[in-house]
Amino acid sequence: MVTPMLSIESLQAYWSGPLVTVNLIVFLNLAGSLLLGMLVGYERSYHGRAAGMRTYGLVCMASAALTVITGYSSAWFGGNHPIATGVDPTRVIQGIVTGIGFLCAGLIMREGFKISGLTTAASLWASSVVGILVGIGFYPAAILLALLSAICMAWISKLQDWLPSRQAVAVTLTFTPHYQPSELKLREMAHARGYDISGDSLSISLKAATQEWRFIAVARNRSKMTPLSELAQEIAQLNGINSFHVAYANN
Repeated sequence: MVTPMLSIESLQAYWSGPLVTVNLIVFLNLAGSLLLGMLVGYERSYHGRAAGMRTYGLVCMASAALTVITGYSSAWFGGNHPIATGVDPTRVIQGIVTGIGFLCAGLIMREGFKISGLTTAASLWASSVVGILVGIGFYPAAILLALLSAICMAWISKLQDWLPSRQAVAVTLTFTPHYQPSELKLREMAHARGYDISGDSLSISLKAATQEWRFIAVARNRSKMTPLSELAQEIAQLNGINSFHVAYANN
């Protein structure tokens, strides 16, 4: 027999010993996931990113909440409702991953050859997984993932700078009307300054007799390449240049 939802007995069930214990367990999971999410988000907040400690904490905590409540479906609605059984946690996890995917997609921005927000989106997705791990009770794994995510964002970039690599620069050149630039000469000038123009990155557009060239110049050696500030000064002195834009092609 199902107890009426608004009866005295059903209302008292929400404050019974077993239900209070379940709520305490859920509370501890939420508090722990909030702290772990804030730990992961601190690095982003420190570097002035749009998604910081609050965003990461909320995502991690919400993911933990949606996951942990599926483990106590028999306690839903005070344990008095017949639909509060048979919940599949894997479907809840799928919904969380899908929802976080939309949130992360909004963080990724592209401007020409420059893409930003990839690291923030990836780490935010990792934060949701931390919350899921907390929700299903894998606490050591959740703590380890949170620590590894924070270490990865804080230190891997320094390791990447220390290891041999080739810096890429996104270049946009707008020429004066009717000026006919030479690709060969452009490549020679880039080579003389320590760069090679990536062949598959060159794109040319024409508007009102004005050509605009976009390409990626990759440094052959980081220590011998012309710095971006000096490169900009030299480009400004070239014949036929109407305007230009240079930026490191980082993500």
